[in-house]
Amino acid sequence: MTETIGLVGEAERAQLRALAKASVLLIADLQDESGAYPASPTFSAYRGYSWFRDGSFIADGMSAAGAADSASRFFDWCGGILVSRREQITHIAQRASDGSPVPDSDMLPTRFTLAGGDGQDEWWDFQLDGYGTWLWAVAEHASRHDIDLERWLAPIELTVDYLTSSWSRPCFDWWEENPSQVHVSTLGCIAAGLEAIVDAGVLDSVRTASASAAAADARQLILERGQSSGHLVKWLGASTVDASLMALLAPFDLVDATSPVGRATITAVDEQLNADGGVHRYLADTFYGGGQWPLLSCFLGLAFLASGDQERATDQLRWAAATADESGGMPEQVPLHLLDHTMTAEWVERWGTVANPLLWTHAMYVRLAVELGIVAGETE
Repeated sequence: MTETIGLVGEAERAQLRALAKASVLLIADLQDESGAYPASPTFSAYRGYSWFRDGSFIADGMSAAGAADSASRFFDWCGGILVSRREQITHIAQRASDGSPVPDSDMLPTRFTLAGGDGQDEWWDFQLDGYGTWLWAVAEHASRHDIDLERWLAPIELTVDYLTSSWSRPCFDWWEENPSQVHVSTLGCIAAGLEAIVDAGVLDSVRTASASAAAADARQLILERGQSSGHLVKWLGASTVDASLMALLAPFDLVDATSPVGRATITAVDEQLNADGGVHRYLADTFYGGGQWPLLSCFLGLAFLASGDQERATDQLRWAAATADESGGMPEQVPLHLLDHTMTAEWVERWGTVANPLLWTHAMYVRLAVELGIVAGETE
């Protein structure tokens, strides 16, 4: 945690802290009794669903802020889903071992109903990043609050089996797009999760070996094909950046933010995707016109902080805070500096106005506020 004294006046500090505390309360109030975090309680396409990826980052934010029980309940929800799909996971791993992998449609979904069931709505479902992110987040949470990982050992083992058998498969990215590519942010989520669980020392020797090998191979693939012009790229063989890459620098710490690659990636995202603090997903984005995402502003802020630039990190927090509406709700994106304004109406007609509140946005704001010392993380 970094202290921001001298960069933020007391009045502003109080406002930033109040939004962080209100965000923790909002997430806790909206958490389902099952433990799931609804992505957004009102947005038509997200209502009634929880993602492993988004939810794991939400749980990490709550854990860092001291809401340990809330985070544990989410991880219990994840664990229940995985254990209930033991036969499916075993089948997927066995088919991959036999050299006849199952089709994408038979892989685990990326999102589930709040009760833990499969969704009935058509979705871009095969994504691997969430399963790596949950491994990383549960390991961080257990270490942070001195919780025995034995509580989640069975689903952890199943996740390791799933990822070590399938980590290199092309799949949809964070944004439910580009399923034919192998995405660097996805590889980073997987490597970070497998390494965190190996470091936790809870796996048997066989899984430790396979998880270590898969993580090392994913790192090598990023090194060999996931860079261009000295920075990380959107997918293997690409030349463009995506703001999701910031997660590899922080909070995953998979790539050292002070290294040449880390600094070059921050610079590329900052110069290409950051407009006055608001960060786009990628330059060709047309979703709701391609607006600016406050949660990505916070990811960039975490990366700035990890690189030693506290002032720029604080600026990112300020920008994200300014997106909150009068009720304190923080949106998925804002219609500022649109990349393609002609596409806005099409998405509004399809799904309604932009998601607000988006719990992932609130959580990333909290995470950055904790790291900056705006709000203290407390142990329950």
